Amino acid sequence: MTDLSRRDAVLKFYFGPMDCGKSTLALQMNYNHGRRGRRGLVLTKHDRSGGPQVTSRIGLGQEAVEVHDGLDLVELVTSHAGIDYLICDEACFYSVEQIEQLADLVDEHGVDVYAFGLASDFRSVMFPAARRLFELADEVCRLQVEVLCWCGRPGLLNARVVGGVMAREGEQVVIGDTDAAPVRYQVLCRRHHRSGDLGEGTAAA
Repeated sequence: MTDLSRRDAVLKFYFGPMDCGKSTLALQMNYNHGRRGRRGLVLTKHDRSGGPQVTSRIGLGQEAVEVHDGLDLVELVTSHAGIDYLICDEACFYSVEQIEQLADLVDEHGVDVYAFGLASDFRSVMFPAARRLFELADEVCRLQVEVLCWCGRPGLLNARVVGGVMAREGEQVVIGDTDAAPVRYQVLCRRHHRSGDLGEGTAAA
């Protein structure tokens, strides 16, 4: 068996559009590491459930630490004894400073960090935290669970739909889900995200 204590800690970022299984993988990874006797913390921010937990659309869930803007992640982790790893779901919503803190935990404290999140918002503009993860992570992994646009092409981008119309302006973070109303999100291919075609004869506002 590999002695995990002898290798350098890592910062990994797993990204993809909605419905590609990010939270499912986060929960599975936590389970796998826990089975090997490693001690970890599960963090999230703006989970679809609205509570301090990581939930997946296939029905899995686990309690988690809610990351608020003022939370110092180094202080959080070092206040617990013997933390080996962090599972950071919805990391795209963290602050840039908190991403720097994740890198500090890897480099200065030997804690493995596995971050999961979207790369870009509803306008196809990168989240600041995701951009910093792309810049700092040891590994960046696009999840391979294929999500399809309504046309059958690979779904790459998340559209915000308000009142049945694709939005182009608004706050960067508005919490919703793929089937929620009045605000919901729909995964589209690049072509139909750019044209605003939701496959229902509608266009962007």
